[in-house]
Amino acid sequence: MKMLKVLVPALAAATILMSGPAAALDKVTFRMNWYYGGFHAPFHLGVQRGYYKDEGIELTLNEGRGSANTVQTVAAGSDDFGVADSSSVMLLASKGADVKSVMTIHANSAFGIISLAETGIKGPKDLEGKRMAISAGDALTQLFPAFAKSAGIDRSKISLVQIDPAGKVVALLEKRVDAIIGGLDDQYFLVKQKGGNPVGMKFADHGANTVGLTVVTSNAFAQKNPDLVKRFLRATAKSWQEAIKNPDAAIDALLKTRPDLDRVSQKGQLEADISFIKSAHGKGKPFGYSEPEDWERTMKILTEYRDLKTDKPASAFYSNDYMPKE
Repeated sequence: MKMLKVLVPALAAATILMSGPAAALDKVTFRMNWYYGGFHAPFHLGVQRGYYKDEGIELTLNEGRGSANTVQTVAAGSDDFGVADSSSVMLLASKGADVKSVMTIHANSAFGIISLAETGIKGPKDLEGKRMAISAGDALTQLFPAFAKSAGIDRSKISLVQIDPAGKVVALLEKRVDAIIGGLDDQYFLVKQKGGNPVGMKFADHGANTVGLTVVTSNAFAQKNPDLVKRFLRATAKSWQEAIKNPDAAIDALLKTRPDLDRVSQKGQLEADISFIKSAHGKGKPFGYSEPEDWERTMKILTEYRDLKTDKPASAFYSNDYMPKE
């Protein structure tokens, strides 16, 4: 009996020594494009369910302050990955920022016109004679001319009112303007949450469809850590696929981090974001695949309407090399 008591702890110690220490996780930072909302719920789901840990990654999520800012922090190496819209990626990379999209989440633009149902704006021509809030310099306002040209709108007949981005929803609800240019996956639902009855009109349906939000990293980081990038994207794809199957679970994960957010509004945002994922050219392609046609269309629009200047092809700004095969 004494011999058995001695052997049991000895065997246990030997087992621990043979198994060795657990492999260290790669510490990774991931900067969002904006403050947390429905779009970010899948990432929280992936962290809380351990999808990133399963890939050997200890992930830290950080809120953002706009796509352009995120591109800059990733290019500078302050963050390993980020979420940014394609226009910020192309415009800043064309000016020397070391950044590239490695996964397309929104193949379609979430930008559009938001009005209240009682205003009677149902189509582009209905904007003529109305007051519309814009914000100088933002991506949405700069793409409005592409929408107007394609839709055959006489822009001179629209009264454009300069309003800070944070004040546009309030201006619409107070009826100081008849419409705003905004995000159909966020401001639309904010109007609804505050008691309005919003109507949305997509830029994407009227000739101004650019690639939306993407996952970005720096070329330097990707070249140094190709396997890590692949593992990160694999976990990200799984997180989104599970969120698509069960949006409520994704919102639960988001609310664990931000319990102050409104569940109904955030779920509406996530469901809208899911609707912007699929590319018309992406049949049979894995989640997150960057379609050449989508990026070429985006480059054409940005060249004409946002003063993109580059001698590089559209393919220089994105890559499918690190994408999961399934």
